[in-house]
Amino acid sequence: MNPMEEVRIFKVTLNIGVGEGGERLARAERLLEEMTGQKPVRTHSKVTNPEFGIRKKQPIACKVTLRGERAERVLGMFLEGIGNRLKASQFDEYGNVSMGIEEHIDIPGMKYDPEIGIFGMNLSVTFEKPGHRISRRRIQRKKVPEKHRVSREEAIDFMKEKFQVKIV
Repeated sequence: MNPMEEVRIFKVTLNIGVGEGGERLARAERLLEEMTGQKPVRTHSKVTNPEFGIRKKQPIACKVTLRGERAERVLGMFLEGIGNRLKASQFDEYGNVSMGIEEHIDIPGMKYDPEIGIFGMNLSVTFEKPGHRISRRRIQRKKVPEKHRVSREEAIDFMKEKFQVKIV
């Protein structure tokens, strides 16, 4: 296979949407830091929603972006927690995949800590092929051609080979 056509993981993003600031958000941040070994960043609400008791620019969630070896390790743990099964509908047209888990204690290696509690979280994986830097660089930025983007089928094949995932 041409080395420029090999699919690879660009980044893995873990997100915990708490819906409120304060103590629960701080506990969610501690959980993400324990899981990944990396300090999470807070995300803020974009609009005011009185039904949920949320004001604009209020911190309501936290996320962490992982790349390289850490990303693969956390993705492997997460997949074990959901039984190494994914639906084909979880892959988008550009091969990115998103999944969620309702309780973090389902992930192997994670134990229940009464100080933290139980949180659910979402995980998104972004795939790319070598050469995608042309879409991110400052000078002479260009679009990635359609034939060089990761397709849904390529991402599914990558997940089957690398992580032995069953597509349901």
